Parts: sequence; C-alpha cells; structure tokens
Amino acid sequence: MNPFQKAYCRTYQCVLRLALPFLPYRKPTQLESIRELPSLFRQKKITSVMLITDKSIRFHGITRPLERLLSDAGIACTVYDETVANPTTVNVEDARERYLANRCQALIGFGGGSSIDCAKAVGARVAKPKQSLEQMKGILRVHKRLPLLVAIPTTAGTGSETTLAAVITDAESRHKYPINDFPLIPRYAVLDPETTRTLPASLTATTGMDALTHAVEAYIGRSTTAETRRDALQAVYLIFRYLRRAYHNGDDMVARRKMLQAAYLAGSAFSKSYVGYVHAVAHSLGGKYNIPHGLANAVLLPYVLESYGDVVYPKLRVLAVAAGVADRSDSEAEASRKFLDAVKAMQEEFHIGNKLSGIVREDVPRLAKLAAKEGNPLYPVPVLMTAKELEKFYYAVMETAGSRPPRRVNAPERGSL
Repeated sequence: MNPFQKAYCRTYQCVLRLALPFLPYRKPTQLESIRELPSLFRQKKITSVMLITDKSIRFHGITRPLERLLSDAGIACTVYDETVANPTTVNVEDARERYLANRCQALIGFGGGSSIDCAKAVGARVAKPKQSLEQMKGILRVHKRLPLLVAIPTTAGTGSETTLAAVITDAESRHKYPINDFPLIPRYAVLDPETTRTLPASLTATTGMDALTHAVEAYIGRSTTAETRRDALQAVYLIFRYLRRAYHNGDDMVARRKMLQAAYLAGSAFSKSYVGYVHAVAHSLGGKYNIPHGLANAVLLPYVLESYGDVVYPKLRVLAVAAGVADRSDSEAEASRKFLDAVKAMQEEFHIGNKLSGIVREDVPRLAKLAAKEGNPLYPVPVLMTAKELEKFYYAVMETAGSRPPRRVNAPERGSL
C-alpha cells in the first residue's frame, strides 16, 4: 500500500477511535431464559411479534418452547423460517412483508447470526420503508429506532446478539455487505444454553472459533479501549476453557452457558474495536460460495495472524497468557507461536482442517478487491494490505491448486461479523 493510502486509512481510523467516547454504544440487556419473554412483552404492551429463524431450527423443535410460551401468554407469534445461511435481500423483504401484514410490534431473531442479522435488517426496513438495504450499507445510515428487537442465539459464536452490524447478501449479485448502526443493537439478548443443546459438534466448533476470531481481531487492532480489551481477554479465556467441553459433550450446560457468555463478550469487543482481514476475506467467500462464516474464520485465522509478523507479538503474548497456553515468562515470539499452535491444534481436534473447498482461482482477484473495499479504511488492522496482498489468503486456503466448482453449504449459521 502506498504512503498516501496508508495515511488516509490510519487517519480515518484515528478519527473513529477519538470519537468512541461520544458514540451511543450500548450492550443489550441480558436475559437467562426464554421464559422471561412473555412478561417482558406484556410489560411493553406488545401483543404481536415476529419470530425469524430458519427451517432446520424449527424442524428440530428448538423454537417450539418459545412459541408455546407466547401462545399461552396470549401473544400472537408470526414465524418466518425461511432464513438461509448468509441471509439475502429476498429473505429480508419477504419477512418484512409478513411483519407488516400481521401488524407485528416486535422482532425476535432466533438462531445463528443469519437469523439475527435478518431480524436486524427487517427492523431497519420497517423503520425506513423508503430506503433499500443497499442504501443503508456501510456506517451510520439507519439512524431511526427499530421495533423492539430480541436476539436469541442458538450458536455461541457470531456475537450478533450484541453487535451493531448486520451482514446481508444481495440475492442477485451475491455481494455480501455489512450494515452498521447503533439502532441495530438488540435491546435484549437471551443467553439460554438450552437453545444450543442440540447444536451439532461441528457447528459448536466453527461458531466457537468464530467467537475466538472476533475476540482476537478486536484485541490486536489499533482501536481498542480498556473495556474492549477486557471483554476480548475474558472471551479468549472462556473459549479456551469451555469450547472443547461443549464440543465433546453437547449436554454440558455449564460449558454451553460459558460459551454463550464468551460470544457475547467477543461481540461487545468487536462492536467498538472492529475486526480485521480475517473477516473481510471470510465475508467475500461467504457471499460468493455460501461458505459458512464461522468455518471460513476458523480456517483463515492462523494464516492472517502469521502474515502480520512480529508487529502483533506483544498482543498475541497477552492473548496466549489469557488462553492458558503460555506463561508470563515466555518471550513475545515464543508466546505468539504457542498461541498460533494452540489455534491450529483446535482446528485439528475439531476436524476443521486448514483448507476450504469450492474456491475458484479465477475469482480470487475480484474477491480480494471486495475484501479490501470492506477492510480499508474501516478496519484498524495491525498491518494494512492492498487487494493484491490479500490474494495470498485465498490461495493459501484453496483446497487444490486448480479451479473447482463452488460447493454450496447450507448450514444454519452465517455468521456476521
């Protein structure tokens, strides 16, 4: 990147960092169980809600207890269960029409980041009916207060229940873009481990690694605060302590609850401090090939961290100590290597691997340009990179050196940022 581009990016990021104390960040109110929702809605005089989820979650009966609770309380519940991984503009518009037709007063995003992001985007379209999602992409273009929004994560990873971001895919172009504004932060987040009990081990792993990526990228960036550093470190500690337990025993409700807390903390951290090139590259892959976001992040994370070199050693050392994989007496280089080795060990233990299938070599230059457009100048990464420099990550994770047809993955997770 030339000096003028670098100066622009760093100046832009510096202005955002200086503005942090004056921006209306907030954390959602945490609820511990879906059983608290009927009384909340009665208190708010809400008699009709829309529940946004996906077919897999509803087919397996995960939403049934909540639907029954709302029915028993006399609260009408309209269900939209057609959300797909990497939710599209079509999803949002279909759900919005149903919301208006049934005169709903509140939104519940129930599922992984896909469902929660879809609910956020529906809320934005309800609040601003004359503007398209395309017109709201980027930063601070929503402005208006959304209908009451409740997020119920069924994965411990995306952090969408606490962020100001919704990531949407254009149904025609397959371009994936974020919408970032404070009204998108849910008012309530229900961290109920029972909703994650049936999550398959593979998704427990990739969504958990998604949360780890959020925490790591937020911590190593150049726009941290004391609060975001604290949240990120606590998230890393919890993930390294409880993700393996949740992966190997899905009925371990202590581990499930701790992982939900870790995802919440990591989401809070990156809401203020942003993410980095892992996410930018992962978003482009998700938009083009529908690769689940958590999986892409899990595979990309060590590649991107290694590419930053010794610039990130001081911060990786702190993360390694928080994770319990290094001692305070270790040098920065030694602790950093231990942290990277620990991430790779989790990839192997969780059968994630270090490659992604379906990437077509001819697509890489365009995908890298999309990633660079997303990341620069917004993401305060440790080392700035151009689109050409970002291409190496796509080639590094390609399953083979040759071109392959895209593999469509219909997993019940998006993820978001």
